Amino acid sequence: MRLLLLEDDPTLGEGLRDFLQHDGHRVDWCTTLAQARALVSEPYDAWLLDWNLPDGSALDWLRSLRAKGGRTPALVLTARDMLSDRIHGLDSGADDFLVKPFAPEELCARLRALSRRITGGAPCKAFGAVDVRLADKEVRLHGLRVELTAREWAVLEALVLRAGRTVSAPDLQALVLGLDNDLNSNALQVHVFHLRSKLGKDLIQTVRGLGYRMAAPGLPD
Repeated sequence: MRLLLLEDDPTLGEGLRDFLQHDGHRVDWCTTLAQARALVSEPYDAWLLDWNLPDGSALDWLRSLRAKGGRTPALVLTARDMLSDRIHGLDSGADDFLVKPFAPEELCARLRALSRRITGGAPCKAFGAVDVRLADKEVRLHGLRVELTAREWAVLEALVLRAGRTVSAPDLQALVLGLDNDLNSNALQVHVFHLRSKLGKDLIQTVRGLGYRMAAPGLPD
């Protein structure tokens, strides 16, 4: 998943970024609301938001984004542990609430749960003969596991999380690389080509002039 991490504590922020990256996520770490606002138009799978920042409240920012139609899932990370705080966070547009201190393993587990909710709750997403298990970072073709490179998996994951929608090439590129975007469009086409070679040519559809999308779930073999 591509994640926006908003955390002003340098030790905690660096530790979370490194742990999440080791777990296979692409993480853009910000320490202020101003930095996060500059990235608001970027495509993300989830926002991880510390409540209080040096330049304001992340909940106030989240509430304004929700009012404008922003739908990116948001997890609030905070030391506030009162029931009223949790209610306020959820009513402000947060999808989950994690009280500090917490184990980074729990955050990763909550992100896996989030991916299941996005894809309808099933642990496995089927596209014909292809089964994708996002939580396990595993894909099978006719029941046999298929090995993917890290970037091939990132492309597949981004499209599965948006199954039923067309993802533009620039957005797909950003979801795969985050801000370290040194992948040219031809390289993205190569990754898609390799995925089709390994998993079937009809799995990822090209929508001419618009981008890419997954074939309909349950497509016959």
